[in-house]
Amino acid sequence: MRHFKFLYIIFLLAFISCGSADTCKDAKGTISWLPYASTDKGQVCVDEGISSPTIDIACRELGGHWEGAPVNIHRATDGSTIGKNGFAISQSDSQVDIYAPDDLGILYGVYALLRNPELGRNGRVEDSPSYDLRLLNHWDNLDGTIERGYAGKSLWKWEGLPDSVSPRYEEYARANAAIGINGTVLNNVNASPKILSEEYLKKVAALADIFRPYGIKVYLSVNFASPMVLDSLPTADPLNPEVVKWWTDKADEIYSLIPDFGGFLVKANSEGQPGPMDFGRTHADGANMLAGALKPHDGVVMWRAFVYSPADADRAKQAYLEFQPLDGKFADNVIIQIKNGPVDFQPREPYSPLFGAMTATDGMAEFQITQEYLGHSNHLAYLAPMWTEFFDYVQPSSIKAVAGVANIGDDDNWTGHPLVQANWYAFGRLAWNPQLTSTQIADEWLSMALVDKAQTPEDVYESLLDMFDTSREAVVDYMMPLGLHHLFAFGHHYGPEPWCDVEGARPDWLPKYYHRADSTGLGFDRSPSGSNAVGQYPEPLRSQLASVETCPEEFLLWFHHVPWTHRMKSGNTLWEELCIAYQRGVEKVEEYRQTWEKAKPYIAPELYTDVETCLATQLKDAKWWRDACLQYFAQYSKMPIPAEIASEMRPLEELMKIHLPITNYESPTPALLDSLR
Repeated sequence: MRHFKFLYIIFLLAFISCGSADTCKDAKGTISWLPYASTDKGQVCVDEGISSPTIDIACRELGGHWEGAPVNIHRATDGSTIGKNGFAISQSDSQVDIYAPDDLGILYGVYALLRNPELGRNGRVEDSPSYDLRLLNHWDNLDGTIERGYAGKSLWKWEGLPDSVSPRYEEYARANAAIGINGTVLNNVNASPKILSEEYLKKVAALADIFRPYGIKVYLSVNFASPMVLDSLPTADPLNPEVVKWWTDKADEIYSLIPDFGGFLVKANSEGQPGPMDFGRTHADGANMLAGALKPHDGVVMWRAFVYSPADADRAKQAYLEFQPLDGKFADNVIIQIKNGPVDFQPREPYSPLFGAMTATDGMAEFQITQEYLGHSNHLAYLAPMWTEFFDYVQPSSIKAVAGVANIGDDDNWTGHPLVQANWYAFGRLAWNPQLTSTQIADEWLSMALVDKAQTPEDVYESLLDMFDTSREAVVDYMMPLGLHHLFAFGHHYGPEPWCDVEGARPDWLPKYYHRADSTGLGFDRSPSGSNAVGQYPEPLRSQLASVETCPEEFLLWFHHVPWTHRMKSGNTLWEELCIAYQRGVEKVEEYRQTWEKAKPYIAPELYTDVETCLATQLKDAKWWRDACLQYFAQYSKMPIPAEIASEMRPLEELMKIHLPITNYESPTPALLDSLR
């Protein structure tokens, strides 16, 4: 055996322990993919010279949770093909060997082994992350609320920091490290300048100290007008020398407290947020000024491309129109953060044409893990199929980094719905390797978090796997099939209101702007004869999308205003296909309830009951969407709803009276919904 410095045989003391793995699947406060039950027998040998807090964590995890042969940890030799933060694993009956070029790679290798105890048994396996930056974006406010967050209040208890530290902070870091996430933006993109005050930077530093051994850097969303708010500067003009000095000094202050601080996330000149255009400057001027302040410290600026203007006829075109002309004008430590679709995290969108259009500028994808437009924390909507669909169109190698808007709060189960921890998990796995399939990831999560695969009948397990893999498509069907989008209730985005009309609201905040229903047909004309949004896409996709006949039907009403009598590939008219889709979505949720009932003997009781309640709510919501949308659009199509569907519908006039007394910081409870529906 190679020389080694020390032998670890460690009991798990730092984390919550449970009597058995099955019990843990139902334990409150646990994270579904983390091991909790201690084996009390894992043996770890570490080569001479490998020592750090990160290595201590790796050894502690193995010592408490590994049941196989002794594990030997090695530094990868010069000339190794293992990438930064990557690892290699090989194992035999007598030993397991983990190699990595750095400490974080060793930790990732340990978590990969715990996730799959057979890894490397059939030959050496190497794995490295696809992106250097794999971040969560928290939309958490300093008052404890979370914008578009549906799992309680913020995990960050600012009033207690830096002196009072919740044990959940380390558990959060542990969970992220276990799936390869290496950065976190702590606060809302609608940022309070107060986050950059000395008081709050010390609180941020306390979190950074906890996260550091797990390889997680801290980032902050910043308000562009912070110099004016915090220190009464008369301007925030990015070319003003006083403003430049203010940000330079602020960066120095941050790094004196947090030496490995990651950088800034910026939402500017969007939805009323201040930005460089307020001072006659460009996005590049603003981003580059901040980049200059961070450059000496190796920090980055992630500048969001979520912008839209009421002046253009098509909101979907705005990011491209504002940013593509600036290609090549950004500093090399600026990354343009682009939402996966061109509008706003709809259940289905085509990819944003800004991807691939800025060849001289680094770009990163922004996904939304929290379900702002997919039933909040009441609906099962496994989102990996949405993200793999994105990567079907956008080459993973064409972007620099990925971010996911977190679905995490202080609820007992962390994410509101007992099953949507799977989306947090799936984001981390795809951020590490976007070539994974949604089914592969669902299989991993189900077997770790939900049931004992070996003890579950194959038909039951396969039904659960299908439930996950089809759930996002079911949501699309009962909410907005065939490319329909933004039919939501105003403000909180829960429930259907295709008729919504709010006095004084911008047109592009209202559903009618998007669905364009009239006596002729349905859908937004983005063809060359309409807004020509298709012109922002490259060929041959541009020509494919431009024609009603060749446009993929899942995007048909996104790109075209289509006659009600248009014949679809199935032979049905558009109206008939719309009715079929809405009904199919409802039937899928009914099927999920049956699947869940069949799985009851293999699910922890408390978890079973919680999900049973969620699925009952989801079914009622699916019918609400179907009834509201079909009856509303029938007024324009003048075509009948199939009798078997119409017979169980609630009258449209009743549905139009439903108004949920919630905000964009809340999710309606099943009890509230039942009282109003």
